[in-house]
Amino acid sequence: MNGPDLSFELAARARGAMRVAGVDEVGRGPLAGPVTAAAVILPDIDLPAGLNDSKKLSAKRRQALDEWVRANCDWAVVHVGVEEIDRLNILRASQLAMVRAVAALKQRPCHALIDGNLIPEGLDCPAEAVVKGDARSLSIAAASILAKVERDRLMVDLAQQHPGYGWEGNAGYPTAAHREALERLGVTPHHRRSFGPVHKMLCKQPLTSD
Repeated sequence: MNGPDLSFELAARARGAMRVAGVDEVGRGPLAGPVTAAAVILPDIDLPAGLNDSKKLSAKRRQALDEWVRANCDWAVVHVGVEEIDRLNILRASQLAMVRAVAALKQRPCHALIDGNLIPEGLDCPAEAVVKGDARSLSIAAASILAKVERDRLMVDLAQQHPGYGWEGNAGYPTAAHREALERLGVTPHHRRSFGPVHKMLCKQPLTSD
């Protein structure tokens, strides 16, 4: 595979969809921080070289492409925080983030391309699920870049407020260093209490009395 292209976007346009949004999310696996979704409608201009799945790009290239998308596209990025993740479960929270990202676009899309194998409930436009869409659709790839850059930036900010967990490097994912810090430093307000390792830590904590 040579990377994402406009096949899905052009097929939707051939069916009459004038505005096609790519939608992706990042952050389903971490123990801490929000799940983040982005939606992007690409413009009818030449696209920058190297637009690809965010996971396949260097941090420097991701940053440059993120700036291009923000300057040239209709885009939106939405975070769904730990309270909603714990209340809804991570799958429903990630789908809610996608729905909110699409709703936050300046223009209502005629069609949405959703990364993955599920179409979120509550979208206000027709949609199709595209498995491994960030590697197949340029719109979804652009959304993956925005979501990752925005969430990584937020986790760096949270790492400054809660040093020791390594969030500036692991973005809240359950790396060995993060698990060790969780054992050593305890649970923060930004940890997902419904996730196994965090829940286990909370169960270990002794009850305190006044």
